[in-house]
Amino acid sequence: MAQFEYTALDAKGAETTGVIEAATEADALNQLRGNGYYPTKIAAAGAGGGSKGAKKKKGGAKAKGAKAGKTGGRIKSKTLMIFTRQLATLIDSGLPLMRGLTVLGNQEPNPVLRATINNLADSVQTGATFSESLGGHPKIFNKLYVNMVKAGELGGVLELVLTRLADYQEKAEKLKNKIVSAMIYPVIVMFIAIAIVFFLMLFIVPKFEQIFEEMLPGKELPALTQWVMNLSQATVDYKWLILGGGALAVVGWKAWSASKGGRATIDAVKLKLPVFGDVQRKSAIARFTRTLGTLVTSGVPILQALNITRETAGNVVLSNAISKVHDAVKEGDSIVQPLEASKVFPPMVISMVDVGEETGQLPDMLLKVADVYDDEVDNAVGAMTSLIEPIMIVVLALIVGTIVLALFLPLIAIIEGMGQAA
Repeated sequence: MAQFEYTALDAKGAETTGVIEAATEADALNQLRGNGYYPTKIAAAGAGGGSKGAKKKKGGAKAKGAKAGKTGGRIKSKTLMIFTRQLATLIDSGLPLMRGLTVLGNQEPNPVLRATINNLADSVQTGATFSESLGGHPKIFNKLYVNMVKAGELGGVLELVLTRLADYQEKAEKLKNKIVSAMIYPVIVMFIAIAIVFFLMLFIVPKFEQIFEEMLPGKELPALTQWVMNLSQATVDYKWLILGGGALAVVGWKAWSASKGGRATIDAVKLKLPVFGDVQRKSAIARFTRTLGTLVTSGVPILQALNITRETAGNVVLSNAISKVHDAVKEGDSIVQPLEASKVFPPMVISMVDVGEETGQLPDMLLKVADVYDDEVDNAVGAMTSLIEPIMIVVLALIVGTIVLALFLPLIAIIEGMGQAA
């Protein structure tokens, strides 16, 4: 019989180490599992990388390095969603929280999340609650995440809350992707149009200007052609000023949009735009109702849920409306009146919230509104895309076509002159 050193977790998630006799490593694993342990490390005695003290020291150094070098970053929302779904599945299958974190930490490919999971496991093992441990990583786990987990811990339904969180993150990610895909198309087309015009003005038009001076000496060019030539010359002369001004405009826009007043103005304008405004409004309503509905359903108190929803609203106008709802609820009033007074929410939303409040089914009604507006966003994005595509094509054709026409008009005079000479 051989001896194997092992590190394992018991049913409560506490770590234990020791030595077990078995014929093979597989037999040792089976013995440990039969005794109610979840092995995390096992090796033949004397071949596992040193003594137990050395192992602890090595593991501690690794954890310390991970915390110092990798736990301060951010991760993609999709990566966090996958982690949440996997952890909910493991806990729902009967695995203790510590064991679930250990399994996910060992298999996680993302270095930032892997180090964070290991940090969470260390924190839980030392006696902290899972929600308290999550609160130590605000760049990855926001207040919505932490408070929902806290409510799940208090209610003894952590796996259910994690499943709801994963569902919420999945739908929020889909909504975000829809908005980004809708907004990025016109930006790309506009960038391409500007790049094409800049290229023509810097390199192509000056070549034609030389040809016209040689082929049509002393002749007056058509007004459109002369205008394009003057614009091209100005672009060549002031190209660095134009590029610098564009860069300054971008920096100034970012600085202004980051300020409190600028953000409020931009968010208000977004909701009033003819085409984009409809998409922005419906996506904001879908985000608000889903966030609030998910929080309240998971057991988070309504006032705390409203505070969290206000911070994750993504629009200052909507945040101000939620603040008024919070104040009204705090005073014992209904949430319907401040929603209606904000002029942000359509009558259908207000009516459904009113019915949900009267029947005591507000969380379910909020989630139904979110589902409806997810579909509304789909329809709005489709309508906007179908409207923008031909408009952008026509604008791009007019810009390039005007330059081409300006260059083609003098060529007619050159061709006519060559015909007369023949």
